[in-house]
This record gives sequence, C-alpha cells and structure tokens, in this order.
Amino acid sequence: MTTFYYTHPSFLAHDTGLGHPENAQRLRTIDIVLRRDEFAGVVTKEAPRAEIGQILRVHTQIATDKVFASIPEYGIHYLDPDTPVSPGSGEAASRAVGAVCAAVDAVFAGEAENAFCGIRPPGHHAESSHVMGFCLFNNIAIAAEHARHSHGIRRVAIIDFDVHHGNGTQHIFASNKEVLYASTHQHPWYPGTGSSGETGVGNVFNAPLPAGSGGSEFRAAMEGKILPAVDLFRPELILVSAGFDAHKNDPLGDLRLDEDDFAWITRELLSLAGRHCGGKLVSALEGGYNLEALGESVGAHVRELMAVELQ
Repeated sequence: MTTFYYTHPSFLAHDTGLGHPENAQRLRTIDIVLRRDEFAGVVTKEAPRAEIGQILRVHTQIATDKVFASIPEYGIHYLDPDTPVSPGSGEAASRAVGAVCAAVDAVFAGEAENAFCGIRPPGHHAESSHVMGFCLFNNIAIAAEHARHSHGIRRVAIIDFDVHHGNGTQHIFASNKEVLYASTHQHPWYPGTGSSGETGVGNVFNAPLPAGSGGSEFRAAMEGKILPAVDLFRPELILVSAGFDAHKNDPLGDLRLDEDDFAWITRELLSLAGRHCGGKLVSALEGGYNLEALGESVGAHVRELMAVELQ
C-alpha cells in the first residue's frame, strides 16, 4: 500500500525563537527518521500552498487576514503568549494547510492509501476566529471541510491523541453532526477544555485522562469509548490529529505513552478506515517536543501506515 509523506522546506523557516518547544528541529528529526532504509517505500510529496478559499471554509475572513497581516518583515512577533510568527510563518502556515488538503485529494484519487503530513505550525488549538497554542490555522479541520466540499462526502471522523485537547477542532465542529471529533488527552491540562461532558450535538467524544496515565489507560479509553463511536459513525474519511506529546518523555505533558501505544492506535484506526472508507486516512502532525521520542513515535506511526492491509 502506498503512503505519502508531505513536507516542505518552508516549514523550517517558521522561526519561533530561541527556546520555543515548537521549533524547526522537530521536522529535521522526523526527516532523519523517515530517510531510513525501512521507509524507502514512502513517497515524499511537496506540500503545495493552500487556496484562500480552503482556509475560509473554517476561519473567518477577518481572522485569516489578521494572520497574514501579522507576519513581520523581520524578527519575531507574538500573536498570543504562546504563538509567535516570523517572516517565514505565512508561507509555512499556507503550505501546512495545503499539505493536508493535497493529502485528502491523493487518497480520494487512489494515488495513496494513506498519508502523513509532517507540517508546522500545528493546528488543533486554532478556533475559527483566533489563533492560540502555537497554532495559526486549524489544518485538520480545514482538511475535513475540504473533503466534504470537494469530494462529495458527508461523514468525516477526526481522532486526536495529542496530550492537549484540540479545543479549536471541537469548537469548529461542535454543532455539525456530519463531523465526529474524538479525543484522548490529559485533563485537567492546557487549554482547559475536553471534559467528558462536552458532547456537542452527539458528535463529540472526549476521553480525558488524569496525569500519570499510561498505555493501559489510553487503550482502555480508546477501546471503551472512541473506537466504538467511530465504528458506529461509519466515516467516509478518517483524519488524525497526530500529537506525540503524550509520550512519557515529553516535557509538555504528564501522560506515559510510548511508541508501541502510538503504533497500536494507528493499527486500530487503519482497521476502521479499511472497514468503512476503503482505507482512506490522513494524519497530520500536532505536538511532540522531546526530539528523540518524537522521531521514534512518528517512525512507529508511519511504519504502521505502510503496513496496512484492508480489512
């Protein structure tokens, strides 16, 4: 089965400043891992620029214009206490959106079985009208709307296993029964959302985990709540907010997952994709800030994408 890997040099030019955890070395580490011989079958694709119309399916015109207008000619400018932009950030943000949309197009065209988008800035904290939490545009939400509008489908499932709750994605789709959002995450933790009582219109499934939870608790939450919900939903496309900061060695969280856990959930989601949507699955990088853990976790994730067999 063919797996595409979307990347672009512009992602390295999104300069977040000295000491910021969301930095270009993250993608350099991923690139080193995915150049190993075992990943020779992965097809590397250049992330295109997004069309403004793709972004505007999710974000307001005012918010979109504000992001691009805020890009400085030099230096670093903070849009909020966590979210810096630099001269290369506009191009990176555009191509991050372009990557996920191109990946959706590729799986619907049958060019790829699935895809991993190694992109930055990440996206799942960005709400429709403002940025936050390192995120400028909500890449995965835009991919969902691109799929629904451009490929004539209705039901998209978004599964988010980042250590932080994807408040932006939940906010965007909380009243849309045709998009399922499901998340495991540390709780209470940044950004403060994601309780089990947040259910949208029956399309939101949060499985919060207390600090210190490890693979057994993570797998129980997935098997007890999230995977059955996705199965019942029968999605026509599965999108993954692939945050690897739930790893036990990550500095920005207190969950205790390891590479085997990320491989396991990848296999489970691929099984659901094989059952319901001809294997169509697109994964986009969110968090992950310990470089060694990030590289090996992405390797485990992509290894499973390459090995998929349709159910």
